[in-house]
Amino acid sequence: MEIFTTRPSPRLVGGPGALSQLADCVKEIGGSHVLIVTDLGIVSAGHVERATSRLSEAGIEFTVYDATHESPGESDIKAAAEFARGVEVDCIVGLGGGSSMDTAKGCNFLLTNGGAMSDYKGYALARSPMLPFIAVPTTAGTGSECQSYAVISRDGSHEKMACGDPKALAKFAILDPELTESMPQPVAILTALDALAHALETAVCTRRNAFSSAFSREAFLRIASSIEAVLTDSATLEDRGEMLLGAAFSGLAIENSMLGAAHASANPLTARFGLVHGKAVAIMLPHVMRVNDVDPEARDTYDHYGELLTRRGYADLPLIDWVEALLGIADLGSLDEAGVKAAAIPELAGDATKQWTGQFNPRVMTEEGFVLLYKQALESLTPSTT
Repeated sequence: MEIFTTRPSPRLVGGPGALSQLADCVKEIGGSHVLIVTDLGIVSAGHVERATSRLSEAGIEFTVYDATHESPGESDIKAAAEFARGVEVDCIVGLGGGSSMDTAKGCNFLLTNGGAMSDYKGYALARSPMLPFIAVPTTAGTGSECQSYAVISRDGSHEKMACGDPKALAKFAILDPELTESMPQPVAILTALDALAHALETAVCTRRNAFSSAFSREAFLRIASSIEAVLTDSATLEDRGEMLLGAAFSGLAIENSMLGAAHASANPLTARFGLVHGKAVAIMLPHVMRVNDVDPEARDTYDHYGELLTRRGYADLPLIDWVEALLGIADLGSLDEAGVKAAAIPELAGDATKQWTGQFNPRVMTEEGFVLLYKQALESLTPSTT
């Protein structure tokens, strides 16, 4: 048995209507005045009102911060922390997608420890206690609710900084599939593909272990059972619950292992060309998997997962072919259609080598390796749905 140490995880509260337990969770961690970090879309969907009504019924005070932005940067976190300093809160709830949860975590760092987000790039650099945090995802994809990292972009360069600390981990993660029913279909597609990438990258990364691998496999099975229904906008509440739990399990797998070159190559596409994270990761994923398929252990895992697809009746395709078929259903388009040109590849490759996730890929990725990877992705056609 290999040597590994597990990290703590949130207490998961799951199932349709689980949001009704928010007030009980706040009381259990000793909260009396909650800062709800969210965005205007979640407000419009009615989820903030649903959450605050539960708190009001329980006599718990709350303040709402709804200025979260997608892929939050240092200035976004600074603004949230400045807002929070103006109110006396003792608990933070992140209600929304990954950006809301990252903003909530980042706000917690600055509110309790001061400084700037760049001070916390790395792990366990916060010296003072942090406020108890509750994560309530309204999308099924990022797995941020089960991770102790806030992923924040540097202002200007848009470099992704992983700022982690065990004190930043949520005490509770409330997994209510009813909250994901309001996702616009494009968001549902990209978050589902992001969750799939998490399950597949954690399964083969060099930091995987027996504990993380169990979560990777369970995440994959739940995502595989529901992803086609999500992509085709035919998902039932049960499908959404499977996807939400699969995303959370993927988050636990990341927390106890790491990701790989699909995320390392995707982040520069987001920074330089504005590709939404889930789209960038999904486009790069099959190309990275083909690179990794040369590694015997990665190939064994891919073959095993392909067998699981067949055995469970989800698909009768090799794993990588199945992933490409899903991209065809999602109709994401190509890198060329997204404005990425061959002239940008050297800079993209240079950026990719600086991403922390790439160092855990099963195949060692040099700058030259990333150049070849981007060329393959740029030259490939959009997978066909036929």
